[in-house]
Amino acid sequence: MKKSSKSNVHRCICQTCQQHPYSAVAKEHQAINRVVASLDEKNRRRFVGLLALQWGRSGIARLIEVTGISRNTICRGLAEVQRADRATAGRVRKVGGGRLAVEKNSRRS
Repeated sequence: MKKSSKSNVHRCICQTCQQHPYSAVAKEHQAINRVVASLDEKNRRRFVGLLALQWGRSGIARLIEVTGISRNTICRGLAEVQRADRATAGRVRKVGGGRLAVEKNSRRS
């Protein structure tokens, strides 16, 4: 059975979590990573974008350490949170993404 990559919870690499793994800050970072691991890619991006907005200056750098998500993804989520002009419900990715369907070659009798 194949494990889903969503179930893997990132371990924070910030200095506080490394030195004091049972502190309140470490517990907060673990909770953030549990929530991030349970979300799909669009909601994960928006969630970390919201956190970056709330944490203010150096929020993006701190979130990179805490969640392991790239700077580009966090900045994209921050832009999506700030630009709440269109609410796209339903699909996570644009229509037409992914591989094209391959026709099956079969012999006919």
